[in-house]
Amino acid sequence: MAAVLAMGTAISTAQAADAPIKEPAPAAESAEQAAERELDRAALNAELFYEILVGEMAASQGALGDAQALMMEAARTSGSEQLYRRATELAVQSRSGDRALRNARAWLDAYPDSRRANRTVLQLLVAMNRIADSTSYLRREVEATPDEAKPATFLSITQLYNNASDKPLAADVVEQALDAELKDKKNGPMAWATIGHMRLLAGQKAAALQAVDNAQQLDPDTGAIALLSMELLESGSAEVEPIIKRYLQKSPSPQIRMGYARVLLGQKRIDDAKTQLMAITQESPDFAEAWAVLANLQLRADELGAAQTSIERFGALLPQLPQGVSRNAGQSQYYLLQANLAEKQKRYADADAYLTRIPDAANLLSVQAHRAELMAKQGKIQQARALIRAVPATGPNQQRLKTMAEVQLLRDADQNSEAYALQLTLHKQSPDDAELAYDTAMLAERAGKFDEMEKLLRDLMVRKPDFLHAYNALGYSFAERNIRLDEAQALIQKALNMQPDDPFVTDSLAWVKYRKGDLNGAESLLEKAYAKRPDVEISAHLGEVLWQNGKRERAMQVWRQGLKLDAENTVLLETFKRLNVTP
Repeated sequence: MAAVLAMGTAISTAQAADAPIKEPAPAAESAEQAAERELDRAALNAELFYEILVGEMAASQGALGDAQALMMEAARTSGSEQLYRRATELAVQSRSGDRALRNARAWLDAYPDSRRANRTVLQLLVAMNRIADSTSYLRREVEATPDEAKPATFLSITQLYNNASDKPLAADVVEQALDAELKDKKNGPMAWATIGHMRLLAGQKAAALQAVDNAQQLDPDTGAIALLSMELLESGSAEVEPIIKRYLQKSPSPQIRMGYARVLLGQKRIDDAKTQLMAITQESPDFAEAWAVLANLQLRADELGAAQTSIERFGALLPQLPQGVSRNAGQSQYYLLQANLAEKQKRYADADAYLTRIPDAANLLSVQAHRAELMAKQGKIQQARALIRAVPATGPNQQRLKTMAEVQLLRDADQNSEAYALQLTLHKQSPDDAELAYDTAMLAERAGKFDEMEKLLRDLMVRKPDFLHAYNALGYSFAERNIRLDEAQALIQKALNMQPDDPFVTDSLAWVKYRKGDLNGAESLLEKAYAKRPDVEISAHLGEVLWQNGKRERAMQVWRQGLKLDAENTVLLETFKRLNVTP
């Protein structure tokens, strides 16, 4: 509650300032009446001054309940909007939502045209999760907003209701409040986009798609609809992608194109994302973020010459970034990209030098872990571990992160027994941490301790029977070792029942079928999983099944796509070695 009045929402910052309240012109009065009025005002001012002073003293001593009561009495006596506002602020600080709301409503009753008072009531109702009561206040805020400021207001609405516990109700309230805007050709598309966002947040995807259709009937080419379409695409609604492409064709906004590229990256559509990033660098060559993300993708694909060019362009644009956090973050990103490039080129000393230039102390552990990784690649494992251990730990959580970094270092160096032993100490410190237990089981498997892995996963199934990854991991382990295949299938199917169509669990089920000799069944499942999530390890499995099923050209195509995702993935590289193929 303490943040409500200081929210600084886009509603308040984007609007024009409230119109000043004009005092009525005084009527003509006699000298005697004027003298009497001055005496009354002096007495009233003295009384008000005393109430305000005592109220502020009470507030400074922590007696916020008394302070707000005194301030509210002063507000009623004087009719001062400032005092109504102060009384409401004190009630918020006292963490009394009901009292704050009562004061804010009294403020609005006294000043019915006050945008600030109405906005405060609205914010308090939403903060108190009284969503149904907020409709009229939201409608009043929208109606009072000038046309040129409505886009900012619509955006702020989604932020205001984002944390509502009843998301469907919040979506209903927003749609009711925006009813008057929905047929307006200018503001209607943005209003429908706001409603669509709320519907999507409520899990009502069909209603969100309908909002897109309604907005397009008013204006098919607005940025708001392109943004909503990106949200829907990210949630799996591929049918809206043409809307995004059409918008970018007509209005090549680098910000929206960058957002589209990020959605594509989230879906592992690397080639499509690179196409969008390349378009940004051509249309808006001074858009620094695109060069940085493009360089990262080029590094992952071992396109080192192109990556170096992108990194240099990014570095040249750093002086144009705003001074402060943005430029510091950009500088850190530049050094990290240079370090990654040098590492790819096996220039380890140069890579280390770039890492040491990263200034952000908050990233000290990640930077030192990266430096340790470089040492490990040169066979200096003990020095690498010492480097991580030397990072100061400010508390138990920081110490845990240090240990996890050391475990990862050992894991990457294929020192799996030592990694497992160290991971086991973390598990014993937090035995109820399901994720930690799962990670420990996976390291036990890598260390060849299959009985210990199974015990950890079986215990996890008992303690947390809905932890689907435990069932999937054990079933996949059986399939990978080509043992207990019927039991493996039952375990994986149980995980799939918990989360139908999960691409990774579907991949595991396909691998069981492959081990049982059902190539067609495995191929069908893997194609489905890969279409949903083009992951590098799924590509390794799909390629192998296609290869063994006589579809060699398609297998090569899938493997090449996998190499673009991660050219150093061990599962993919081991598949090539085992099958003696070179994609």
